[in-house]
Amino acid sequence: MLVRSAVIAALALGLTAAGSAQADEALAKKHNCLACHQIDKKSVGPAYKDVAKKYKGQNVAAKLEEKVKKGGAGVWGQVPMAPNPTVPDADIKKLVAWILAM
Repeated sequence: MLVRSAVIAALALGLTAAGSAQADEALAKKHNCLACHQIDKKSVGPAYKDVAKKYKGQNVAAKLEEKVKKGGAGVWGQVPMAPNPTVPDADIKKLVAWILAM
């Protein structure tokens, strides 16, 4: 019975994580992030999975949130990232957390 409960709990967590990932991808679409980025391949900007890999284990969320808000250039090549001043800070936090969790 305990094993069955653990399996059900694990499945529920998995479904919650999958639902959260879909919600975060929808947020990226809503704010037009996917016009320049893709999840698993380079586009105009780096793939989100490459961003996650580059910063794995580093405490960079605040730095990346600032970069999303104000834009930046030079880290991933010559194409600058445009600033996104109209995206709410709470959404930027969710998006950066989603990307870093990949």
